[in-house]
Amino acid sequence: MAYSVDSALLEWAEGERRMDELDEPARLTHEHASAAVLAELRRRLGSAFTIDELASAYGEGVDWATALSWTSGARVDSAAAVDAAFARYAREASDFGGGRRREPFDLG
Repeated sequence: MAYSVDSALLEWAEGERRMDELDEPARLTHEHASAAVLAELRRRLGSAFTIDELASAYGEGVDWATALSWTSGARVDSAAAVDAAFARYAREASDFGGGRRREPFDLG
């Protein structure tokens, strides 16, 4: 069963919110960890992907991302860093716009 895009978007937004609430220097450490996860997402999915593909990747498990966030920054809330990375990458999806999934364009 595919991971729900709506659930994923909510979780990712929550991760970004938690990151936004952090004080310095914790925020910088978390941003570094999140950036490492984002770079790995780009490597894994490339530049042409959909929100469904990203949600499926998230639903398959993020143990790799959690481990990466821990190696990139000491004492981070890895769930927040990982979810924020997914949220940021979602904005690059081919079918994402304005905080939600875009409907396919009907040429017919």
